[in-house]
Amino acid sequence: MISSILPFFIVALAFLVREENEAFYSLEDFFKVKKIDTHTHHNSENTALTEAAIEANFHLLTVSVDVPDYPSLDEQIRLALLQKSQNPNAIDFLATISLENWTDPGWAEQEIARIEKAFEQGALGIKIWKNIGMTYRYENGDFIMADHPRLEPIFRFIQAKDKTLMAHLGEPRNCWLPLEEMTVNNDRSYFARHPEYHMYLHPEFPGYEEQLAARDRLLAKFPDLRFVGAHLGSLEWSVDELAQRLDRYPNLSVDMAARIGHLQFQSQKDHEKVRDFMIRFQDRLIYGTDLEISGEVDPEKVKINALAVWQKDWKYLVSEEWMDSGDVNGSFQGLKLPQSVVDKIYFHNALKWFKIASTPG
Repeated sequence: MISSILPFFIVALAFLVREENEAFYSLEDFFKVKKIDTHTHHNSENTALTEAAIEANFHLLTVSVDVPDYPSLDEQIRLALLQKSQNPNAIDFLATISLENWTDPGWAEQEIARIEKAFEQGALGIKIWKNIGMTYRYENGDFIMADHPRLEPIFRFIQAKDKTLMAHLGEPRNCWLPLEEMTVNNDRSYFARHPEYHMYLHPEFPGYEEQLAARDRLLAKFPDLRFVGAHLGSLEWSVDELAQRLDRYPNLSVDMAARIGHLQFQSQKDHEKVRDFMIRFQDRLIYGTDLEISGEVDPEKVKINALAVWQKDWKYLVSEEWMDSGDVNGSFQGLKLPQSVVDKIYFHNALKWFKIASTPG
């Protein structure tokens, strides 16, 4: 009998020793700790989201994107610079490129000139979006994928300037499933509103594996390019699959923007697996939300919503409390990550991967 309970006793003792030797944050520490949200969109002159960040001890990165219903690319840069002029130590920005006029002989030079100007204005890098692989096509109808040779001068320029490439390539694996089979509610809601991006409805488009394969070939071609895969690198559905990519590509890190629900869904099934993944890859995970402010807004509503999102994520990452979320059906337990891991996810990794110079506090 004693021999049968001994292994359990040893594991329990090791856990207690670990707990005693590690420091942890509390829910009340939220406002005290320096944090960075590396994935926001400021498509408004209103500074409410930046003000909310200052109050919550956040630094922000606003990301330009070639989205059809967003302001023009030049206007997004203007708005980013306006936000930075209002709160210079609280926000930085990424620029982007357009594939319009892709067939013009001087397209790459034109886009490099756009990027260079943005870098001179203070951009920390650029973001490319899922329209590469899912929207833009050649004249023959084939899709332009992320590893196309014509894009390589862009990536070489970013690398030469020691800037960062953020890439939202592909979509959640749920995108290729019917709505009723999707694993999280925010995906179900998004693709119901955007059937043009719901790939289950478009089987003639490149598949999920094709999207990731093109991204992986890009990573292999440019092993020295600092690369942040937005939205858990579109491998949100499996920490095992994501771990394989992080092991394979040392230049890859991922942000968690709008995909923490997928971690929560997985932690319902195997809490320790998700927690162990977060600790193992603590140097490669970056906090982000995808919070957005657009047009004329109610500043107080913006602040209340941002604070709710930030505090909900903090609770999941720092506590072991049981929680509910609109993104996930059913309760799940917080990960209670060690303080040293939380500091990297929320702060130090952003400094490293984006080379952010100014920070809050």
